[in-house]
Amino acid sequence: MAKDFDPSGRLPDIFTNAGTSSFTQFLTHAAPEMLPGRRPLPPGLAGDMAPHGTTIVAITTAEGVVMAGDRRATMGNLIASRDIEKVHPADAYSLIGIAGTAGIGIELMRLFQVELEHYEKIEGIMLSLDGKANRLAGMVRGNLGAAMQGLAVVPLFAGYDLSPADPAKAGRIFSFDVAGGLYEETGYDSIGSGSLFAKSALKKKYRTGVSTQDAIRLAVEALYDAADDDTATGGPDVTRKIYPVVMTATAQGTHRLSEEEISAVAEQVVAGRMENPGG
Repeated sequence: MAKDFDPSGRLPDIFTNAGTSSFTQFLTHAAPEMLPGRRPLPPGLAGDMAPHGTTIVAITTAEGVVMAGDRRATMGNLIASRDIEKVHPADAYSLIGIAGTAGIGIELMRLFQVELEHYEKIEGIMLSLDGKANRLAGMVRGNLGAAMQGLAVVPLFAGYDLSPADPAKAGRIFSFDVAGGLYEETGYDSIGSGSLFAKSALKKKYRTGVSTQDAIRLAVEALYDAADDDTATGGPDVTRKIYPVVMTATAQGTHRLSEEEISAVAEQVVAGRMENPGG
């Protein structure tokens, strides 16, 4: 008979006792092998064995934040996917985008969504935006071992702060490093291999208090510029009708632009670059 076999068919006590409001901490005790950063890995670097996703941009607006991501995933010099989605709602008022090892990044993103939902169910209230960012930093830190073997994931987190210190700055953006370092950004930020070019584009055109509609256009233009100089970033694909994923977070909650809405913006950007390739 297996050592841990329970013939009664009852769940272990950890599933029935009052526990922590952190789902990640619960998994650490109940099933640590299910956490992305706790799985044993073979020795050596493994970064080139899995698809990688880039590029994500986030912009604060007068109404909240805009986050957008291109649709390409690469594996070495190959395009692994043309239509991957790297921007998702974290909860009702926040957004998360991932760059790096796509499989681990998507798993971490889904775990973060469950983490926030679990906290709200246990505590009866929503975590503050700072609290959400700190929880995500801990999860990134837990993947450090895999990151050192080439399977790094770096998220970009943004949201609408329901209790801001300054009501004019309710939209906030947080960036991370592979060791779980947490940094609040001002105005805009970008992650991924095309981030240098995306941030350079935003640096020239971003203005404090920009409207959500103008920020959407800026985000698509920044991704276009990133794709122009970074082979791992995919620009708007008019032929295949594949466009960036663009989401907003405002006082009304999170919203994903429809295919019709984002295609109209993307086609305007492409048409403008046909007349002026430099933007």
